[in-house]
Amino acid sequence: MLDLLTFLLLILPAYVANAVPVLLGGGAPIDLGKNFIDKKRIFGENKTIRGFFAGLFSGLLVGDVLALFHPIIPPFQHVLSAFFLSFGTMFGDLLGSFIKRRIGSKPGSYAFFDSFLFILFALLFAYPFLPEEIYSYPYLLFIFILTFLLHITSNFIANKLGWKNVPW
Repeated sequence: MLDLLTFLLLILPAYVANAVPVLLGGGAPIDLGKNFIDKKRIFGENKTIRGFFAGLFSGLLVGDVLALFHPIIPPFQHVLSAFFLSFGTMFGDLLGSFIKRRIGSKPGSYAFFDSFLFILFALLFAYPFLPEEIYSYPYLLFIFILTFLLHITSNFIANKLGWKNVPW
């Protein structure tokens, strides 16, 4: 059975990939200002090319560092899990924005999409590379509760620091 620290270190690349775009994003929107067939923006202004790649590479970097200094699983597997956790995070984040634009919600609303889709897709994309026990009920319940609480807390702090316009 994985101890809590090992479990958190294994999924840390997803959390880093999700947080870094707030700090390093900006610039051109990833949808290049284009609209979908429903005449609404595909993802919106807050999803940027720089933010996507900053999230992807920062999560991968964290995974690489963990593979060197705290190897939990074989190093190459660690790097692959970090990449797919990070890519799944960015995919889930974009999917959440896509859905929110379709239903007409504003950026920052519907925390479900922001907090659950990123971790869901991170875990799905990294499934072949992470220990199977991470996908057991107690770990999944813990990660979804933790993710929701971290999402609310980090957004509140980022709002107070002026990094995000929305408090949740």
